[in-house]
Amino acid sequence: MSTASAAAPRTGSVLADLLPASRTKDIALVVGGAALTGLAAQIAVPVPGSPVPVTGQTFAALLVGAGLGAGRGFLSLALYALVGMAGMPWFANGTSGAGGASFGYVLGMLLASTVVGALARRGADRSVPRTAGTMVLGSAIIYAVGVPYLAASTGMSLTAAVAVGLTPFLLGDALKAALAMGLLPAAWKLIGRKG
Repeated sequence: MSTASAAAPRTGSVLADLLPASRTKDIALVVGGAALTGLAAQIAVPVPGSPVPVTGQTFAALLVGAGLGAGRGFLSLALYALVGMAGMPWFANGTSGAGGASFGYVLGMLLASTVVGALARRGADRSVPRTAGTMVLGSAIIYAVGVPYLAASTGMSLTAAVAVGLTPFLLGDALKAALAMGLLPAAWKLIGRKG
């Protein structure tokens, strides 16, 4: 892809595709996406009665998917998960390792980033309504993996896991989705004006 063609958005592209193509760029984007997710995970607010805090990590994971696409989004979140499992303290609240009560959410983010990236490649991040639907689906995927994992890892019932691992987070997720609904379509609109 030439620099000239990188400036004009086209169908089937994600924001990262607008940069000149190179393996170095792809590696930098994957590592940067993992680092962004790890940094956002440190923005953590405890939820009374829940072993899972509210973090910026889910927001970052969904943005990584939308901005990088399915392949690079998957690799970013896989790198994030693997490095965190190996001991890098960049999961929520500076934790690391597999098996904690919130590790299922990390696995859900890996899947959600991939799905959101595939949808973004089809233009799902270019308008407010489509971005809203994409973020809701991404969040639902995270919960579909994270809540059952929470129940299994703590021994609580699925109903109890929903009460402490999903319900308290819905308002925050709505705010994160609203932020994404402003950021992603605005980025495409700005790029369209420059192209």
